[in-house]
Amino acid sequence: MSVTRRELLKMAGAAGVMGMAPAIVRAQKLEKSKVQIAVGGKPLIYYLPLTIAEVRGYFKDEGLDVSIADFAGGSKALQAVVGGSADVVSGAFEHTLSMHSKGQAYRAFVLQGRAPMIGVGVSKKNLPGYKGPVDLKGKKIGVTAPGSSTNMVVSFFLAKHGLKASDVSFIGVGAGAGAVTALRSGQIDAISNTDPVVSMLEMPGEIQIIVDTRTLKDTKDIFGGNMPAGCLYAPQTFIDANPNTAQALTNAIVRADKWIQKAGPEEIAKVVPETYLLGDPAVYKAALAKSMEGLSPDGMIPEDGAATALKALAAYQADFNSAKVDPSKVWTNEFARRANEKYANG
Repeated sequence: MSVTRRELLKMAGAAGVMGMAPAIVRAQKLEKSKVQIAVGGKPLIYYLPLTIAEVRGYFKDEGLDVSIADFAGGSKALQAVVGGSADVVSGAFEHTLSMHSKGQAYRAFVLQGRAPMIGVGVSKKNLPGYKGPVDLKGKKIGVTAPGSSTNMVVSFFLAKHGLKASDVSFIGVGAGAGAVTALRSGQIDAISNTDPVVSMLEMPGEIQIIVDTRTLKDTKDIFGGNMPAGCLYAPQTFIDANPNTAQALTNAIVRADKWIQKAGPEEIAKVVPETYLLGDPAVYKAALAKSMEGLSPDGMIPEDGAATALKALAAYQADFNSAKVDPSKVWTNEFARRANEKYANG
């Protein structure tokens, strides 16, 4: 005799004494309640939903005990998961494609940013006469970490203008006060970073912005489509073995995504750690306002996102074999859809 799911739930409700209800509860139990997330530049607005989920207790609400390890850039965070010291990456979507091209199955399962929110600026002190991309030849460009999305955006920009990544020197400067100092002290000639670092340098007139992916319009103009950015992604083996844990993580991030949109810069600045403000709350709030459109409102990955990211990687990464990648295998909205049903109102 076959029993439908609806009949099973009805029977469980009516006959809990027979032990059926506990069986259903167990089916939803977290396979892994302690989860280590690796991130490359936690204070950046790029990763804001991760911090909001943490400080507002959304992970705990889902029964999770989450610890977050912060690294200098997204490529370093990915290395932590590859090496086994973390379970999940809070990082750039395109890393899932890079891993697939190397025969390693990674999948993004909830979105934090729907635009890269990366700004590239040239130092007005070191390059006062900057006229175009060719002026970057032989210059030092600061990125969060070599191989990270900040590196990717610059490389893609150079490729679009007939230059190679080898025409410049990429210097890892991290994602906080150290990045600001590197530009101000003249150690680098240009910088690719996200907010609040970019606004910290742009507002006083220390850099001239030459690439800006903080808005959807500019992002689509540069990449030719939606370019998903910050997300939670993990090895496919982790997701397969821990679907309820992946769902719980997604629930927390979707709640954070929605809270951010409702709260706005003033409220957000009050709840993030004070160190995130880099000593200037006004600049941080202005940076939030500029980046708000780039943050995901609901955790859903755009349908064309993987194809756009694949084209971008193929355009600038010499050793990237796009033929080896099936874009449909690097992302899923299955968990985000369920999270949006559960938290329809945030």
